[in-house]
Amino acid sequence: MTTETFDFYSPRGYRLSGRLEIPDSVPRAWAIFAHCFTCGKGNLAAARIGRSLAAAGIGVLRFDFAGLGASQGVFADGSFTADVKDLNAGAEALSATGRPPILLVGHSLGGTAVLAAASAIASVRTIATIAAPFDPAHVLQHFAPKSLEDLNVSGEAMLELAGQNFRVRKSFMDDLRSHDTATDLAKLRRPLLVLHGPDDNVVEIENAHRIFEAAQHPKSFVALDHIDHLLSKPEDVEYAVSVIAAWSSRYLNDTEN
Repeated sequence: MTTETFDFYSPRGYRLSGRLEIPDSVPRAWAIFAHCFTCGKGNLAAARIGRSLAAAGIGVLRFDFAGLGASQGVFADGSFTADVKDLNAGAEALSATGRPPILLVGHSLGGTAVLAAASAIASVRTIATIAAPFDPAHVLQHFAPKSLEDLNVSGEAMLELAGQNFRVRKSFMDDLRSHDTATDLAKLRRPLLVLHGPDDNVVEIENAHRIFEAAQHPKSFVALDHIDHLLSKPEDVEYAVSVIAAWSSRYLNDTEN
């Protein structure tokens, strides 16, 4: 497989830094991968998932959301809603090159984002989420109490995640709390695969239950048994991707979906 640069612009005018993972043979389909909160396209799970899907014959676009990695923009000016719009922009840019995305895959908060974005992307036929929270505001559980207090009092706070500091604003928190995933799932009308680890201690398995219950058929659930939230072992990524590739294969060339 080969990797190519694929940059595009967000609706806010920022250049977003992307990479295309291109299979060695003619791609069976094209997909977009949405990374976890603050992770970026270079996150180990993001890179491994993209390359593993390409090895399975599915071309993949993975990109940094605004303010992360090599993308332009300021993280503090972002929001969950803006990330959803950037996913839609990525789909438009990919489609403009004759490679419309058929599959959306999202990890953690990226999974919740693809659920929100999917209904606006006409080419998408199927969606897979990995360890996704039902409610985007779930990420607030990982903010220190002092950060939440600062957000409410001064409107800004510093957030430390994985050894990095991020400035966030109250508007970010308010946007998370305003989002309704149940409505997104009601509008989805596409096959959905939910993958989640029963022992996930970052996003609890109850989130997968709520997503699955709110979604309409066709829908499937696969337990990522003994697999951590970040899919830190290569064999865990290979297993998750093999399930996604096998499950989605019946929809990739199905013109009725």
